[in-house]
Amino acid sequence: MKRSHLADDERRARVGIRHRLARGTRAASLAEAAASVVVLHATDPASVFLEARARMSDSSPASIERELYEDRDVFRLLAMRRTLFLVPLADVSIVHAAASRAIAEAERKRTLKMLTDAGIGPNPAALLGELEALGLAAIRERGEMTTGDLRRTDPRLDQRITLARGKSYEGTISIATKVVFHLALDGHIGRGRPLGTWIGGQFRWSPVERWMPDGIPELPVDEARAELVRRWLRAFGPGTRDDIKWWTGWTMGATRQALAAIEAVEVDLDGGQIGYVLPDDIGPTKRPEHWVALLPALDATTMGWTSRDWYLGPHKRALFDTSGNAGPTIWVDGRIVGGWAQRRSGEIVPRLLEDVGSETTEMIDAEAARLEGWLGPTRVTGSFPTPTEIELRT
Repeated sequence: MKRSHLADDERRARVGIRHRLARGTRAASLAEAAASVVVLHATDPASVFLEARARMSDSSPASIERELYEDRDVFRLLAMRRTLFLVPLADVSIVHAAASRAIAEAERKRTLKMLTDAGIGPNPAALLGELEALGLAAIRERGEMTTGDLRRTDPRLDQRITLARGKSYEGTISIATKVVFHLALDGHIGRGRPLGTWIGGQFRWSPVERWMPDGIPELPVDEARAELVRRWLRAFGPGTRDDIKWWTGWTMGATRQALAAIEAVEVDLDGGQIGYVLPDDIGPTKRPEHWVALLPALDATTMGWTSRDWYLGPHKRALFDTSGNAGPTIWVDGRIVGGWAQRRSGEIVPRLLEDVGSETTEMIDAEAARLEGWLGPTRVTGSFPTPTEIELRT
């Protein structure tokens, strides 16, 4: 049977509508904004807020903080590609089973080798288990603790481990750091309100029961993986097998198995690639109104695919760092056309990398002014500066 063809224009229309970026599509809540792209990237604390802002009809840093730390409708979770994400609470069990559990197993082996190499023992596995139990009990008793607080509860938690010994970037961490890392990966604790302001990256830890009274529900891995790919295709499809494999961090075998489980349909894409969509998602999408968006570094849309030519064009070198991390980007109707940065003065400065016409340029300038007002006195600096961002800041 001949495959359907989904052109780049169709893909771009889907981005505007499904990712809540076009007019009239915005989300009413943080959880809804996150669900529109499956999960929000949360490696950079400021980006979480700016990703949400770009997709919500009404928001402020204070209102997003309230949803994060008081309503607790979302949960930070280390998952796909060993990356931190913000996950709608209803989907935590899916993401945890589909990605976090496998990462937890691999990371535990790494930690035990680290302890062995550091001469901490005599039984590193037993010691780590004992310290995890001690740490979890302390966090449950107090309700909320920082890693520094935990270090002070037992001298063994304050022992130091040397990382990258002999390298120019050699450093040390406490055993407490690894204890909370594993407790979080295993789903026993979660990241609460940060120290300092909303852009802070050091979090307080709380028992997972503060979000989910009965803990994270257990799901079979294969079932969870199939459901995660279903949600990815609903938000990002069509996408190639390589897109899904990269986004999930799975093997190609696991990716194929998940696609087969949901009976994903092959379609032809511009450029000769084969993409996948859900069986009921082959038809055309109604074109949204003309739209622009200023998306932050590591935005979930920008980082949604590994094959990016259809929306990034020739702008990768200017807008991504050498490790493949996206900086702040300007989007017009489903394409990236430039980047932006915030200067020390607070000014949001756009940089167009192609001609978009005077009307669209005025829309971009107006959006930059709105973002500047939304941020107010806060200054955001990306964790992975890109050439355009560096140039604009100076």
